[in-house]
Amino acid sequence: MRSALKGNMQRTAALSLSRAVARGRSVVPSRGMASGKDIVFGVDARAKLLVGVDKLAEAVKVTLGPKGRTVILDQSYGAPRITKDGVSVAKEIEFKDRYINLGAQLVRSVANKTNDVAGDGTTSATILTRSIFREGCKAVAAGMNPTDVRRGIEMSVKLVTDELQKMAVKVEGTERIGQVATISANGETAVGNLLAEAMEKVTKDGVITIQDGKTMVDELECVEGMKFDRGYISPYFITDAKTQKCEFEDAAVLLVEGKISAFQHVFQILDHCAKQTKPLVVIAEDVESDALAGFIVNKLRGGLKVVCVKAPGFGDNRKSNLQDMAILTGAQLISEDLGLKLDKADASVLGKVKKVVVSKDDTVLLDGAGSSDAIKDRCEQIRGSLEATQSDYEKEKLQERLAKLAGGVAVIKVGGSSEVEVGERKDRFVDALNATRAAVEEGIVPGGGVALLRASEVLAPLMADTAMNQDMKTGVKIVQKACEEPCFLIAQNAGVEGAVIVQKVREAGGTKGYNAYTDEMVDMMDAGIIDPVKVVRVGLQDAASVATMMTTTEAMVVQLPEEKAEGGAGGMGGMGGMGGMGGMGGMGGMDMASMMGGMGGM
Repeated sequence: MRSALKGNMQRTAALSLSRAVARGRSVVPSRGMASGKDIVFGVDARAKLLVGVDKLAEAVKVTLGPKGRTVILDQSYGAPRITKDGVSVAKEIEFKDRYINLGAQLVRSVANKTNDVAGDGTTSATILTRSIFREGCKAVAAGMNPTDVRRGIEMSVKLVTDELQKMAVKVEGTERIGQVATISANGETAVGNLLAEAMEKVTKDGVITIQDGKTMVDELECVEGMKFDRGYISPYFITDAKTQKCEFEDAAVLLVEGKISAFQHVFQILDHCAKQTKPLVVIAEDVESDALAGFIVNKLRGGLKVVCVKAPGFGDNRKSNLQDMAILTGAQLISEDLGLKLDKADASVLGKVKKVVVSKDDTVLLDGAGSSDAIKDRCEQIRGSLEATQSDYEKEKLQERLAKLAGGVAVIKVGGSSEVEVGERKDRFVDALNATRAAVEEGIVPGGGVALLRASEVLAPLMADTAMNQDMKTGVKIVQKACEEPCFLIAQNAGVEGAVIVQKVREAGGTKGYNAYTDEMVDMMDAGIIDPVKVVRVGLQDAASVATMMTTTEAMVVQLPEEKAEGGAGGMGGMGGMGGMGGMGGMGGMDMASMMGGMGGM
């Protein structure tokens, strides 16, 4: 019986095979082809790069200036996002064509780097990259040496950035800070004023954070003093049942680097505070077992005012935070490294604060009794560490510590009638905050593209320099033209002829420029239309760096997409049979390998 069944199967397979061949279908088992790489050379390579650069720049440029438009970004989850932030638009752009996508990715890297370093000016950096690369492509296509063109561009950018720094004016006063923030927020005065108020309250060293609000209006909350994200160890320390917080005034502060586990070690200090009827705040790595039980019992039965809090941070960072608190409160940190032991400590190690508020999640120490000179010295020490460190994590922690000591913390809650509106306005607040910090750091220059136009005037003598060849002079012309681009596009977005405005600004001289918001020529510094010099400088340097690299490109190597072989789809495997019978073969029209489902033995 087995031989008869086997013969029938072979005849069926042969018949199906002949039908498949007659229909022109492949009988080779399907498999994915190994993908290779493709290379494009010369003018073709640069042309494809330019297509990607152009498409990304066209999407980003519409956001430039006070009359710039918004861009809607589709998201894989949630509602679409509406924004006027250049880098947010650039990050979302990805092309299917790999050659074109290379150009877009390179420009996106410029926007990202400018955003990381300066925090704003990403739209300007993108359009500067496009302008330099476009003109560079034309020069190379006309037969000029790309390396000489690149040298001319780099030399010109160096001269322009040096001139920008000479033009810079130091930022002083709340009004100037508000103007910088307003310009960065696309002319929204409310944003600028709120940021200026926040910076005035927490100083330039303070921390300003931007959060989504829950109301229709923007809100500003400022915390003066030292705030850290550790709350009470036990809810038994709560003094206000309604707010679930522990609040004391004129409290003593005990700072311990290690863990407190024995109650007798702190009994002498606790007894002193009880006699003086002073509240006690204990900040240590941890308070556990016998010691914690002793504090709680004395609080509940003896009416002693006490609260225990874990010290913030980990390792060396925790030790540094405790040392900061010691300087702020005038306390002596109890640490074995300093030869101090808790059981030997007396009341002289205690610091003082005017007020302390401890919630479940955080603690605020207000008006510490520390010496102002000691606090200033500590701040200078932290600033020195900030300049020396290369680690982003370390920088972040040092900035937090500096803010807690020198200034404070301000939280801006962005309001709006919908989630989409809050998201769009939050982008503006973040840009404005970054621009403000950059302005305080390096100073300001006239805005509206005027600074680049004025700074580019230093390039005129280079055109008469006999030491430079014609190709290098072409590089100088490319930078001159690129410096006109921001002013040109701001005017275009405002609905007027860009070339006419650029010419008017050139003729006006000084700090005069075009106010796109009111459509008139004004003194940009007096009108408060100003840019941080760091934003303009970093944008031009990053744009020139990437654009010149693309201009000297002579070949592009890209991964080819995977190709699958044509032919019938793989057949279904044999269906499980009963008893000794194997599965039936794949049905007609399927390839040979799948049709030959074997018979099980009987």
